[in-house]
Amino acid sequence: MPTITLPPHLKASLAAGHPWVYRDHVPPSVRLDSGTWVRAQCGSWTGYGLWDTRSPIAIRLFSSYAQPDALWVRERVELAWKGRAALRETATTAYRLLFGEGDGLPGITVDLYNDYAVLATYADSVDVLVPLVVEALRAVVPGLRGVVRRRRADAEDEVETGKIEALWGTLPPRDLVVEEHGLRLIANLYEGQKTGLFLDHRENRRTVEQWSSGRRVLNCFSYTGAFSLYAARGGALSTTSVDIAAAAAEDAAENFRLNGLAGDQHTFLARDCFDYLSRVIQRGEQFDLVILDPPSFARSKKNIHAATRAYVKLNALALRCVARDGMLATASCTSQLSPEAFRAMLGEAAASANLRLALIHEAGHALDHPVPAHFLEGRYLKFALGRVLEVA
Repeated sequence: MPTITLPPHLKASLAAGHPWVYRDHVPPSVRLDSGTWVRAQCGSWTGYGLWDTRSPIAIRLFSSYAQPDALWVRERVELAWKGRAALRETATTAYRLLFGEGDGLPGITVDLYNDYAVLATYADSVDVLVPLVVEALRAVVPGLRGVVRRRRADAEDEVETGKIEALWGTLPPRDLVVEEHGLRLIANLYEGQKTGLFLDHRENRRTVEQWSSGRRVLNCFSYTGAFSLYAARGGALSTTSVDIAAAAAEDAAENFRLNGLAGDQHTFLARDCFDYLSRVIQRGEQFDLVILDPPSFARSKKNIHAATRAYVKLNALALRCVARDGMLATASCTSQLSPEAFRAMLGEAAASANLRLALIHEAGHALDHPVPAHFLEGRYLKFALGRVLEVA
């Protein structure tokens, strides 16, 4: 097994459990194929990981003791399964079973949708572990009917983006319906975003439900309307769901029908959200709760300035659509935007709208998305709920 010597200043971070070694920290002379197991040496610290030829992350680290084998992978899957036991008691059949680094398997996620596991990889190097993960899933998850793989939108090979293939068992039905906290949701595992649903917002949707009673709710970037659905169950007077994709708007309407919540007070629009918010302002229309859950605006650090400006513009528009004593629920999944920068952006957006935003709740991703304490890069999702106030 090749040994790669790392700079001494990385030792504290690696010993604390950081699972990545960036390319600029490895000798430029290293020439290995993706998926090669390597021994990383940093002073007295040793780690075992997979080499990647294309990613900015040259080594994803898995263990400090030995090269992982089938038994090691199965143990990680078993721990993850046991760790989600409480979630399975909440009328929820769709959740993240494996969250990469947080469950000891960097670069790999597995989401469960009823009896189907959807596996996604973030790097070429971890492909060597896929058969072992499939084997472990078959052994650990009772009643499993199929394991499928879907290439993510941020996968390195964009030609393969969105494709789904059966790794074991049968393919899931196209009309798959799952449960989340007792609500029924369409999970499009073929054409939908992420692996089918945005599972990372589960607890944030519950938060919105708790603050929706008697409110007129506007949900921008609504996708299949999950935030709107929770708001409706929470007693919202009305919901307006806006997403640029017509198919998403159709699925959102169907989700309301599935849950017996359809009615004229709930509308679903296929519109550009920036344009829609501008038109709401022009009409003088207002809502009691505005929800923003936009896609990531930056794929790398070099795009973060432009992304921040876009977030400021979006949140300023939304704030101007909030009625007196109303609320804003807003999120960012841009990993390069830190929680501190996210809060600063919200303050700038409020000032731009000549308003004040008093944050009453901040959160991140759902409870099935664990993150190592020393792995700041893993905390990609920011969510905030705040009261919108006039300038005194």
